[in-house]
Amino acid sequence: MHYVKHITVSSLFSLTFCVLHFPAASYTDSSDDETSPRDKAQVNTHGSSDFCVKNIKQAEFGRREIEIAEQDMSALISLRKRAQGEKPLAGAKIVGCTHITAQTAVLIETLVALGAQCRWTACNIYSTQNEVAAALAETGVPVFAWKGESEDDFWWCIDRCVNTEGWQANMILDDGGDLTHWVYKKYPSVFKKVRGIVEESVTGVHRLYQLSKAGKLCVPAMNVNDSVTKQKFDNLYCCRESILDGLKRTTDIMFGGKQVVVCGYGEVGKGCCTALKALGAIVCITEIDPICALQACMDGFRVVKLSEVIRQMDVVITCTGNKNVVTREQLDRMKNGCIVCNMGHSNTEIDVASLRSPELTWERVRSQVDHIIWPDGKRVVLLAEGRLLNLSCSTVPTFVLSITATTQALALIELFNAPEGRYKQDVYLLPKKMDEYVASLHLPNFDAHLTELSDEQAKYMGLNKNGPFKPNYYSHPFYYNRAQGNTALGKYRV
Repeated sequence: MHYVKHITVSSLFSLTFCVLHFPAASYTDSSDDETSPRDKAQVNTHGSSDFCVKNIKQAEFGRREIEIAEQDMSALISLRKRAQGEKPLAGAKIVGCTHITAQTAVLIETLVALGAQCRWTACNIYSTQNEVAAALAETGVPVFAWKGESEDDFWWCIDRCVNTEGWQANMILDDGGDLTHWVYKKYPSVFKKVRGIVEESVTGVHRLYQLSKAGKLCVPAMNVNDSVTKQKFDNLYCCRESILDGLKRTTDIMFGGKQVVVCGYGEVGKGCCTALKALGAIVCITEIDPICALQACMDGFRVVKLSEVIRQMDVVITCTGNKNVVTREQLDRMKNGCIVCNMGHSNTEIDVASLRSPELTWERVRSQVDHIIWPDGKRVVLLAEGRLLNLSCSTVPTFVLSITATTQALALIELFNAPEGRYKQDVYLLPKKMDEYVASLHLPNFDAHLTELSDEQAKYMGLNKNGPFKPNYYSHPFYYNRAQGNTALGKYRV
């Protein structure tokens, strides 16, 4: 209290001016250099220029973020230590297209520690942490990505990863299917050496099943998205927390009493709805699947058609993985100030293209926040131009990403080391034994102690005492995994 009375009006004004005009530094957005990274000549301290990032000088800051992420990704670090001596990915040349964040950097460096050579690009033009990309490039990982890429930049970066002299990928790690699509379109001969594809997202998996159905899938593919450790944790728990983070950072919205419609009640939708309901929002659901719709009803949510409620909604959130879920006609009918965002992987869910018309005005009010203004003055708040909200506008919980990253690493090890003939040119689910192993690696974080079956109990249930405890089709009623029998993980399994 002694110091408060000495604050003058002028000093308070000065303090306010500093807060408003000089916000806390963000290493990702700190560079005032508007020169495209494609036009820069950059070299890391080892003399390599085989990368393209915003600013290689940010590597030190990125390294600190990676080290922080490692603290909450102990399972992945544990896998790295257990398998590092054997180098199960020795000889693997992995080309990856994922979000480039501190958490995925831990995965990339784990793959390198296990013997792999990696080249990496981003699956989203807004989600790259520039300082993390710089840190990876500094260590010698060829990274081609920066925050705010154009569409042309996006495909150029993918091409630079794939098309390089003296190096050809034999494994693909994809998130969304864009990398796989590009290789099929431009460099189909690459698949002669590729041993397998690991895909994380709903959109990418859908593309793989389409290729398989058409008889065009020429290598085995592992569907990580529908593994239990991805669906039940990343999709559900990650989105339960990150939906609030993304909305708060971009709009400062108070959720209590707000009318919110969530399109889709899969695992992502369930996570979003749980969080919004807990903060007092009035939530309703749209669904095409009667099973998911019934779950929503049993969880206390109204199931509606979007056209029935669109005029009353304060927030519209898509998480279906489909296209044109929110149409121009529905955007026209929204109330003034309605917030529209997407929690699905792709930017196809909201018809953003229809908003780029002469009669509408776009006003950028802050990073990743646009006001779309109608002729009558109505404003709709569009976040991240309809792209993935949480990774474009905020961050996601590191611990949950550790679960997904460990699953991806094991899937790569499995496909790379599997004997010829185990996996055909088809899409497979992760063997349940691996799912359970990933979960077991994360239990020590909670000081959790598993109960062990007695011999009598195991015999009664028809189970092996050490698992797997669920059949391969557990939580996947629409897919059947034909990958039966032992896996190639050897000593790395439980």
